[in-house]
Amino acid sequence: MDSVLAEVGGSFMAAIQATVQHFAGVEVSLAQIAAYKKAGGWNNDWLLSQKLIVDLGKREVPYAEVVAAFQRFFFGTDEVEGLILRETWIPESGLLERLAERYALAIFTGRTRDELGPTLRRFAPTIEWSITITEEDVASSKPAPDGLLAIAAAHPASELIYVGDNVDDARSARSAGVRFIGVSEGDEELAALLRTDGAEAVVESVNQLEALL
Repeated sequence: MDSVLAEVGGSFMAAIQATVQHFAGVEVSLAQIAAYKKAGGWNNDWLLSQKLIVDLGKREVPYAEVVAAFQRFFFGTDEVEGLILRETWIPESGLLERLAERYALAIFTGRTRDELGPTLRRFAPTIEWSITITEEDVASSKPAPDGLLAIAAAHPASELIYVGDNVDDARSARSAGVRFIGVSEGDEELAALLRTDGAEAVVESVNQLEALL
């Protein structure tokens, strides 16, 4: 979902920055966030925020407090607009509609269902997803393969191809025995990491996916 279908620099990444600033009083750059993501194991932005507060601010903050603050920034309050409204949609007009004519489209995301729904309703209201797997639907988060195995179970006669933008996506696909295509957003270091973790191909944008398939 994130950085494949939705551009989240102004939403999830900004919420990490705001949460760390709130608790630790320090600024964290997008490059610093990306470095943690490239190392793997930090697909959960709440856990990553908590980790950055410790590493950069030398503060221990209970996980529940980190989550509550993050969600206030992400969804907003009566006084402040939520960062979720800063998201933009990456697929070009008609791309998903054309793909849906040939393939069953599914989503496996680290978002919660409350985080997923508004973005899909806003940008892709006419797309019929065969199944959507969110953070609440799996016993173990990425890079565990739980979500992909659930999608495979729902489509027992189909071959799966998973499209993702980070090493946890690649490792999840490898554990599930699912073919993987990486999305690098032009980051050559990330592209190399995705290939190392099993990507059959790496594209800069989901808009190159149709031709590749």
